[in-house]
Amino acid sequence: MTMEPLVRVALLLLFLFPFSTSFSPNTTFFLSCGSTSSSYFAHDFATRTFHPDSLYLSGSNSRSLSNPIPSSSPSLYSTARLSTSSLTYQFSVSSPASYVLRFHFLPFSPSLSSARFNVSVYSSASNSFVLLSDFSVTNTNSPTIKEFFLWVDSSSLEVKFSPSYPSSSAFVNAIELFTAPTELLSNSKPLRVNLSESFSQLAHQALETVHRVNVGGGEITPANDSLWRTWLLDSGFLYSKHQSLANFTSQPINYNSVTREIAPDFVYDAARTMNIDALALKSNPLINFNVTWTFPVTPGYKYLIRMHFCDFISPTFTSVVNQELKFNVYIQDFTAYQDLDPQTFTSQLAEAFYVDFIIDAQTYNRINVSISRSLQSNAVKNAILNGLEIMKVNNSFGSLNGTFNTVSGQGDSGKKHVYVAVVIGSVLGCLVVVGIILGVLIVFCRRRAPKTAPTAKETPMSWSPYRDRGVNSVNPSSTTNGSAPTASPRLNLGLLITFDRISSATGGFDEYNVIGVGGFGKVYKGVLTDGTKIAVKRGMPGSKQGFPEFQTEIEVLSGIRHRHLVSLIGYCDEKSEMILVYEYMEKGPLREHLYGSELPSLSWKQRLEICIGAARGLHYLHTGYSHNIIHRDVKSTNILLDESFVAKVSDFGLSREGPSYEQTHVSTAVKGSFGYLDPEYFKTQQLTDKSDVYSFGVVLLEILCARPAIDNTLPREQINLAEWALDWQARGQLGKVIDPKLVGKINENSLRKFGETAEKCLADYGVDRLAIGDVLWNLEYALQLQETEVRREPYEDSGNVDSNVLGFSVGVMRRIPPTSVGLPEGGGRGVEMSVVSDLDMTRSNVFSQLITDEGR
Repeated sequence: MTMEPLVRVALLLLFLFPFSTSFSPNTTFFLSCGSTSSSYFAHDFATRTFHPDSLYLSGSNSRSLSNPIPSSSPSLYSTARLSTSSLTYQFSVSSPASYVLRFHFLPFSPSLSSARFNVSVYSSASNSFVLLSDFSVTNTNSPTIKEFFLWVDSSSLEVKFSPSYPSSSAFVNAIELFTAPTELLSNSKPLRVNLSESFSQLAHQALETVHRVNVGGGEITPANDSLWRTWLLDSGFLYSKHQSLANFTSQPINYNSVTREIAPDFVYDAARTMNIDALALKSNPLINFNVTWTFPVTPGYKYLIRMHFCDFISPTFTSVVNQELKFNVYIQDFTAYQDLDPQTFTSQLAEAFYVDFIIDAQTYNRINVSISRSLQSNAVKNAILNGLEIMKVNNSFGSLNGTFNTVSGQGDSGKKHVYVAVVIGSVLGCLVVVGIILGVLIVFCRRRAPKTAPTAKETPMSWSPYRDRGVNSVNPSSTTNGSAPTASPRLNLGLLITFDRISSATGGFDEYNVIGVGGFGKVYKGVLTDGTKIAVKRGMPGSKQGFPEFQTEIEVLSGIRHRHLVSLIGYCDEKSEMILVYEYMEKGPLREHLYGSELPSLSWKQRLEICIGAARGLHYLHTGYSHNIIHRDVKSTNILLDESFVAKVSDFGLSREGPSYEQTHVSTAVKGSFGYLDPEYFKTQQLTDKSDVYSFGVVLLEILCARPAIDNTLPREQINLAEWALDWQARGQLGKVIDPKLVGKINENSLRKFGETAEKCLADYGVDRLAIGDVLWNLEYALQLQETEVRREPYEDSGNVDSNVLGFSVGVMRRIPPTSVGLPEGGGRGVEMSVVSDLDMTRSNVFSQLITDEGR
């Protein structure tokens, strides 16, 4: 055994005794559920004795279960409390205070394994939370422990277990409830990562511990933590283990600004740092990379991220050139802390401190946390992290695992809840009746009043960087003299939706309903009064961007309907708002199903069907309308999937009319997304429908290879997907770069046809590319090859497909009668560029642009 492990063992023994008296909760309840005698953990820290739970049960018809088979698990898990009806525990507590609440579950019998139940807590009418919803435990090998932090504002706390279904049941093996150290949450002032609104009173929320890891060190058990916590190894969450090093110190940890209840010594005396090779650093002083951890989370909640630090790697604490440790912290794609300097938080080396962050993970299935060195000249060329905790924060409904707070009390308290509900319902009912009467009177008075032209103050202002000329002005050229029309010409009757109706459908634009964030603004999910699910894109007021896109989107989508184009349900431009309402696409963007999420992988047949659907939508735009329409922003995030994985093209803000029959192209400003942009269009500013074909070719490769169009983290030759994949296609070895999940599952002829199609889409010049109709034929053929697994010679699958040979056809697109809709030109002299960086705007607030005309 080396000296370092011996030192760590000695420190463990040295610190064990002083810790035992460092924290003594004011109120403690340790219950062994279903047991008639006390239990305890043999190697527990400051031994907790778990007492029988019968004294705390309230009006329950539950029964006790004992494990008939001897188990290696602690005796605490040899019994359980089981109930087929509501099971309630009542505790008399000191308040107001924060409490730690833990539930222990180990289903040692089939009746426990099949249990599905909800758990809620109640301390007052304004302080109740849903902790678990439709919860079940199937792991019978080791206990499942759920830990929560609660704010209790009365002298009583009820914990209620209720079966999810009439035929189901609820159970629990043990319960811990004790007052939390005051400093644990009350001192927290989390730094906002992607929140615009303020966030305070963290201690008054309900939180659930989702992840707690000891970074760089070993697992910490309750025997070595004064709050009986478990800290897992971080190695299972590391994105790339070879980029980091585990470090340890034998010097005592200094506690000044924090206590050992925040985290024990064994968190702060171990750390993970960057694995920077000294020779590589010498040859490239600016070398940098991220050490990243990835943690799965449940979308739809805010998360508190507590990062623990202890600088024991700096050579000195004095401010000497090249001696100060400074580093950057990133959460998701956001810079959470630039040049974090431990000296800002501490007064000496090896002093413990932590930094809290709050992130809104409405659409995230995982949270990435990264550290990297600062590039400041006086900084130690390294970064450090000692420990990390991730806690879910209750949503606006007071829930940690569900949508609504369904807490109800027992006995008198339950009657009070019902009484309050009845009173509130009665008051609301009266208000509704009064509102209806007033509404009728107002309508009657308006009809009786003489009709007059509205004054300037009465005219609703359109959300626009310009003055509104009037509700019927639709002259696009009016923007050149400093004024603009309203967002919509209001020619499309039935599409206008009132702001109040949209607000009601989205819960007052509740942040809980945000499903995406883009350059135009936030996107909310909602439900109209008739039950129609909708996606609401709300513009950001005050921006000089978005108005042309808003108008274009309405003009394009109001005149077309197609199975593979996202439908516009309506729009709103009142109250200085710009809001678009679409049909709700249940499965979201195609990209989410290819990479960057935990969603199940798509089969090759599914991917081909999605490609075919998107191609049909583009084919309709190019050929099935009185004026052919060029999308100009075809990419995987603009192809959405419904509940049946039917693909629909979306986001027509950059769309414009294509050339007339006498023209070969239209000259216009360059707009599109990096990685998907037609190089010929970029060079010449001459736009044709073949520009969409090029972008679609990139999407085809994205679907095949399951990687972004541009990935700067890869070696130089692999950064651009189109160039990299086409290189392998030219070698006849495209199969070597496909999604690993598709290996061995694609018919070789289907892959060959697909690769040829993508290659012809990505020709350097538009004249050499396939028309979108030909792309559609080839994709249909690739699907048939996959389904029938027809064995053909390679030459038989080359070139375009004759539908008469295949025996199936693509329906002819019916043209809609000509309309007067015209799309903005967006052209002009000189070079105007507005190229959108293809960063996923549902994941980041970064929206890099090249802009000279204040376009998108």
